[in-house]
Amino acid sequence: MDPATLVLYVVIAAALILIITAVVKSITVVRQAEAAVVERLGRYQRTAAPGLTFLVPFIDRIRERVALWEQVVSFPPQPVITQDNLTVSIDTVVYYQVTEPSNAVYEISDYINGVQQLTTTTLRDVVGGMSLEEALTSRETINSRLRRALDDATGPWGLRVVRVELKAIDPPPSIQDSMERQMKADREKRAMILTAEGHREAAIAEAQGNKQAAILSAEGAKQAAILEAEADRQSTMLRAQGERAAQYYQAQGEAKAIEKTFAAIKAGRPTPEMLAYQYLQTLPQMAQGEANKVWMVPSDFGKALEGFTKMLGAPGEDGVFRYTPSPDDGAPVTRPGQTDDDVADWFDTSTDPEIAKVVAAAEQRAEAATSAEPESNGAGRHASGDAIPPDTV
Repeated sequence: MDPATLVLYVVIAAALILIITAVVKSITVVRQAEAAVVERLGRYQRTAAPGLTFLVPFIDRIRERVALWEQVVSFPPQPVITQDNLTVSIDTVVYYQVTEPSNAVYEISDYINGVQQLTTTTLRDVVGGMSLEEALTSRETINSRLRRALDDATGPWGLRVVRVELKAIDPPPSIQDSMERQMKADREKRAMILTAEGHREAAIAEAQGNKQAAILSAEGAKQAAILEAEADRQSTMLRAQGERAAQYYQAQGEAKAIEKTFAAIKAGRPTPEMLAYQYLQTLPQMAQGEANKVWMVPSDFGKALEGFTKMLGAPGEDGVFRYTPSPDDGAPVTRPGQTDDDVADWFDTSTDPEIAKVVAAAEQRAEAATSAEPESNGAGRHASGDAIPPDTV
C-alpha cells in the first residue's frame, strides 16, 4: 500500500475517533432529583437540570453531581455538659436538603461534615443553658432551636435543614441509677396513693350504702309504727264505739223492758190485795240470797200497795183501779243516727282525715325509697347522701 494512502487512512480514523469522542463528551444525562454543576475552562458556567444536557467538547465539564432529595444524617453521640455540670450523651439525627447546588459545591468543601460540626456546637450551646431535668423534658424545644440555628447557618451553603431529632439523651450511669430509684419511688408512691384512694372510695361507698340502708330501715320502722299506731287507734275506737253502742242498746232495752213491764202491770188491773199477795210470794225468793237474812214488813204496807195501785191506774165507778195505756205505748225503739243526734257519731268508724293523710305520705315515701334502692346499689360509690325531710303529723 502506498504510504501516502496509509497516512490518509490513519488521519481519517483519528478524526473519526476524535469526532466520536467529542460527541460523547458533549452529551450527558442528569438523573431525576439531581443537579449537575457545569464548569467551562474551570469557571462555573451553569447548573444542569435533570434530563439530556449538551456540553462544549473539551471546554465544558461537570464539576459535581449534587443530590436534591431530602437526606438523613445520623451523627454519633456527642458529650454535652448541662448547666448543672452534668455530662450527658446526646444522639442526633438531621434531615436536610440541597436547594442551591452551586453554593453547596463552591461555598464549602464538605457540607455534610460542616452540618455535623455545626450541629455539635449548636447542640452544646442550646443544652448548655439547661439543667438535666429541663433537657430530659424539653426535647421539642431543643429540636426547634437546633433546626432554626442550623437552617440560618447553612443557608449560605445552599442547604435547608428540614428538622432535627434527638434520638437519645443518656445521663451518666450514677445519675441513671438515682433516676431509676426516683422513678421507682414515684411509681410506688403513685401505687400507694391509688391504693389509698381505692380504699377511701370503697369506704365512702360502704358508708353511703350503710347510710341508705339505715335510712330505709328507719323509714320502714317509722311506717310500721305509724300503721301499728293507726291499727291500735282504729281497734280502740271500734271497741269503745262497740261498748258504747252496746251500753246504749242495753239501756234502751232495759228502759223498754221496764216500760213493757209497767204496761203489763197496768193491763192486769192489779188490786191492792193482789199486789200484796204477789209481794208475799216473792219474799221467799228474795230471802234465798246470802245477804238477805231478815225481812220486815212495814205496818203501813197496805197503804203503800194502795199508793202503788193508784200509780198504775185510775179508779173506776166501782172503786177498782183499771189500766190506762200510755200515749207512746208501742212506739218503735229509737236507733242512733235516726232521731238522736247526740249519739249519731258513736257509730262512725272512719279514719281521721289527718291520720289518713300522714299514712298516705309515709306509704309514698316508702315506695320511692324502695324503687331508688336498686339504683343506689348499682351506682355503688355514687350513692346520694341527701337527708329525708322530716314528717309532720
